[in-house]
Amino acid sequence: MSKSPLSVAVLMGGQSAEAEVSRNSAAEVAKALEQSGHEHILIELNRDAAQTLVEFKPDVVFPALHGPPGEDGTVQGFLEILKYPYVGSSVRGSALAMDKAIAKRIFQQNDLPVLEDYTVNPGDDVVAAAEVIKATLGQRVVIKPLNQGSAIGVTPLPNGGDIAAGLIESLNFGPCLVEPFFMGKEITVGILEIEDKSIAHPVIEIRTSDDEWYDYENRYAVGQSEHVIPAHLDHDVLVRLQEIATTAHEVLGLRDLSRADFIVADNNEIALLEVNTLPGMTPTSLYPDGAQHLGYSFAALIDLLVRQAAER
Repeated sequence: MSKSPLSVAVLMGGQSAEAEVSRNSAAEVAKALEQSGHEHILIELNRDAAQTLVEFKPDVVFPALHGPPGEDGTVQGFLEILKYPYVGSSVRGSALAMDKAIAKRIFQQNDLPVLEDYTVNPGDDVVAAAEVIKATLGQRVVIKPLNQGSAIGVTPLPNGGDIAAGLIESLNFGPCLVEPFFMGKEITVGILEIEDKSIAHPVIEIRTSDDEWYDYENRYAVGQSEHVIPAHLDHDVLVRLQEIATTAHEVLGLRDLSRADFIVADNNEIALLEVNTLPGMTPTSLYPDGAQHLGYSFAALIDLLVRQAAER
């Protein structure tokens, strides 16, 4: 017997620095919903969103959102209040994963491999902070906003440089996290949760042009990066990466889907960088590629996610 179609509200955009990426993800999600026969509406995350949701009366909401407030628990709390089931992690899981510093403390408590770090807040003396960073982490560092994604506001200093200037740039997006620069392959592992069982995607290696890294342009411009599936790593390293991604998903209390990002050094040392609770769903995104290798077309993946959410 065929399953009945659902009415799905796809949230997108808003005031996030990643709003345009979100709209691209939402457009792809909408196409997939249409292929599966679901009724859907695209809703911009603005002051009219609540009224539009009430009028549409969806069976389920798909937050195709990236960065705060869509990925940090704020929108999830809003949907909880309105009593709409939604795709993705709960308020708590979303908030924990979005704060990179808090997530790393949880990873450390569970013996997952993370880098040392130093947090700088708006209003801190960046010159003094830069001196502390040099003394504790060295000159070669990566500076990143604490609560952003898509590599927005990230300043890598692989050869050293003006740490204070990098701090100022990242602080435009709120508190920032500084880690030692760790050379290696850029790796990602998605998790798809089906009936409360976490299933790891094949390990993906992200390749960019020489002397470049997986920045905003290389993430979203067609042809700027290559996804190697499975990654060219030893079998035991591939298994370990899947284990770490699964554990990270579970200890953060995440739900439905996530994507863990890593660096793996030439000696196979692993550094877990962060976990994304609402991975991108654009034509160049990593998560759909991983799901495809699990046997889920994009339409089947979206159908699975909305049906699971609707059943909650």
